[in-house]
Amino acid sequence: MSNYRIRPGDTLSGLAARFGTTVSKLARDNNIKNPDLIYAGNTLRIGHSGRDSFDAGGGRPGVRGSGGQSGGVSGPTGAGPSNATPAMRRLAEAGRSAALGMGGYNSQGLCATGVSRAIQNAFGVKVWGNGNQIDNNLPRDKFKQVNMSLEEALKIPGLVLTWESTSTRLGSIYGHTAITTGDGRSSASDFIESNTTNNGRTGFKVFMPTV
Repeated sequence: MSNYRIRPGDTLSGLAARFGTTVSKLARDNNIKNPDLIYAGNTLRIGHSGRDSFDAGGGRPGVRGSGGQSGGVSGPTGAGPSNATPAMRRLAEAGRSAALGMGGYNSQGLCATGVSRAIQNAFGVKVWGNGNQIDNNLPRDKFKQVNMSLEEALKIPGLVLTWESTSTRLGSIYGHTAITTGDGRSSASDFIESNTTNNGRTGFKVFMPTV
């Protein structure tokens, strides 16, 4: 067991995914009656599943997603493809197909177009905006923001990643967005980015399909 001090924006589902455990185990170990309600400043006892270090994550402080397990990414094996919902798998596949149909493995500078196309193909809804606007335009009845690090998000297929700004000239204006493939490294937008990192990118956020 380790102790973790809850930070603004943390959720049990996000913490469970980050630390390789489950919402029910965290709730049970900490005598939490309502998994959707935890308080910044309180201390959680974390039972690890082969993961000894953890990081702060990249979500926006103060945003709380659902702490329940339905539609979540926690499960008996921690974060990973085995915990993805059918909707998440569908979006990951749609993202990969869109990327391969656009730039393949070379960026076309049309990341939001690729992500929007994938969301439309997966869920039948059109999402407008560039890389740093698409997060505000995701339908809230189909997506929720979750608080986790990029490292953890990349292990889970079908999450929408957004950055407010990147180090390129266009990226500094329009940001970047992509969909995780679940292999721990790559993401899909208008191309397959084989090694997705936060290097040179700021304002990172993660959104999970709830449909």
